[in-house]
Amino acid sequence: MNSSSAPELVIVGSIGIDTIETPREKRVKILGGSVSYACAAASFFVQTGMVGVVGTDFPAEHCELWESMGIDLAGLQVEEGKTFRWSGVYEENMDNRRTLLTELNVFETFSPELPEAYRDAPYLFLGNIHPGLQLHVLEQVHSPKFVLIDTMDLWINIARDELVDVVGKCDMLTLNESEARLFTGKQSLEEAAEALLAMGPTFVLIKKGESGSVLVSRENSFSIPAYKLDDFKDPTGAGDTFAGGLMGALAESGGTDEDAIRQAMLYGSVTAAFGVEEFSLERLAVLDRMQIDERYASFRSTCLAD
Repeated sequence: MNSSSAPELVIVGSIGIDTIETPREKRVKILGGSVSYACAAASFFVQTGMVGVVGTDFPAEHCELWESMGIDLAGLQVEEGKTFRWSGVYEENMDNRRTLLTELNVFETFSPELPEAYRDAPYLFLGNIHPGLQLHVLEQVHSPKFVLIDTMDLWINIARDELVDVVGKCDMLTLNESEARLFTGKQSLEEAAEALLAMGPTFVLIKKGESGSVLVSRENSFSIPAYKLDDFKDPTGAGDTFAGGLMGALAESGGTDEDAIRQAMLYGSVTAAFGVEEFSLERLAVLDRMQIDERYASFRSTCLAD
């Protein structure tokens, strides 16, 4: 929508209007979607381009928010119709949630098309969309340095062959514990990680919720805890914020090796911890890089001490 200035990181995913109910609060028609959270997190580190689709009903203030965060919107498609809608309720522990409503709307026919300026981006994050669409994006990029792919149980169940194909073309796969077990049929996370690496990626990043995350390569395994918060309001989008912050920090470093990814994981964790302090992008919208760096420094020293 605005003119592109060759982003260093391109992120593809969903954009939605969410209605979220937690044990303490209900928020109606707020900004959501994987690419929304991930781009917001990445924007603190590098120029980030967004690829997604919204309907003609999409509120202009959301685009203005993204632009105020420096996110490039040249890859944002606007189609006639309604924007993707999702509604969910969190249980008392805030870990489990029930989906009440999913309306795909314009997202149902989404076909990601990258602006020319996006095709040379060195870093690419394929957010949680159908693996056929992830493959379509890969066919449009020229020679990225590093590609991260996310997925979910739905695609593992209904599009496994395409998913295996696209995972083998990426540098790193991220998914949660239950998805890793479902995808591989292995109950042991160590065995699951080995099976996932055999599909072709150099790294597998397994998200473990409040227990943190683990990075696995053929040679090493590296774990970090989650950043501990005394209180938070909304865990929606935490995984996407984590991945977006990780990829933004990795792109800023210019690296692709294990040490660079480990540092980026710490940045992803602290950025995600900020994000859940409020609903939607409300906390990220008023966050600054100095706050991220301060939290990163204390978190890094804690992890090193452990």
